Amino acid sequence: MNIETLRWRDNRLEMIDQRVLPARFEYLSYDSAASVAHGIRAMVVRGAPAIGCAAAYGVALEALRLKETAPETFRSGMEKGFTSLAQSRPTAVNLFWALQRMRQVWQGMGATAPAVVAERLLNEAHEIHAEDIRINRAMGAAGAALLADGARVLTHCNAGALATAGWGTALGVIRSAVEAGKKISVIADETRPFLQGARLTAWEMVQENIPVTLITDNMAGHLMAHGEVDAVIVGTDRVAANGDVANKIGTYMVAVLARRHHIPFYVACPLSTIDLNIASGAEIPIEERAPEEVTGYRDCQWAAHGVKVRNPAFDVTPAELVTALITEKGLVREPNQEKIAMLFE
Repeated sequence: MNIETLRWRDNRLEMIDQRVLPARFEYLSYDSAASVAHGIRAMVVRGAPAIGCAAAYGVALEALRLKETAPETFRSGMEKGFTSLAQSRPTAVNLFWALQRMRQVWQGMGATAPAVVAERLLNEAHEIHAEDIRINRAMGAAGAALLADGARVLTHCNAGALATAGWGTALGVIRSAVEAGKKISVIADETRPFLQGARLTAWEMVQENIPVTLITDNMAGHLMAHGEVDAVIVGTDRVAANGDVANKIGTYMVAVLARRHHIPFYVACPLSTIDLNIASGAEIPIEERAPEEVTGYRDCQWAAHGVKVRNPAFDVTPAELVTALITEKGLVREPNQEKIAMLFE
């Protein structure tokens, strides 16, 4: 199955509205940096690699929107577009990686006419999109060898095709193992409070006839204790220079449980998600989202009115709990600062 999380149609960016899956499958259309930023913030699109791709297209859309304006107007409008996109979600480093890459292309063109700049930026966004799929395939090939035939793999949140340009990071490893002929079954944490596991991971696996069992987040330890989990694979939104991993809230608990039960804990991690500018996970900004995501879902509220709520969207798993990072350059076992730095040499 080829899931096009993002696609370019008629000079607009279209993105699957992941908020309404699996009840409905529909695309929403975007024509500016501000509209893409809103789509990222509202979680129409989510997952670090997909957010990066969306941001790149957001820059290109803004350039196309302004391509007939005077150079100074173009420059001012583009800066506003970059700012709007940068403020959409703070934790996913791919967002800032993509924006920096697009900015370098723009600045490298000097006084070139806005229309020419816009076309070049669109081509770069297309390349970032295609590159993400190639990287996911490479990670999948590197990680598939870690999974034995018949492995039962637990995952948290959604790190599949919907979180990327296609194929996926954690689920990409599982897809690659299945493609190689292995019988793999998936255990999907539902992933409170936004239910990415229940709504998105389960949906992806059902579409492809990969056996999947849905559990609530607080069932993972029970299954591990009873020998029903062989490996854990998750994605990540940012990895610090020392190997600490930020991922969807609840990942840290899964990693601790995996260590307690001697189960390997793998993180599928494109190099674009590694932030060498941050020494450790303590420096990773953690997004705090709206309390309504915790007190209910959509139009249903089940919590008491007036209750105080905390809703951090991510937590940090220390590098010491990570068995290996799975990257497009291969495996980084027991990651640390020295090993991670070698990836970029």
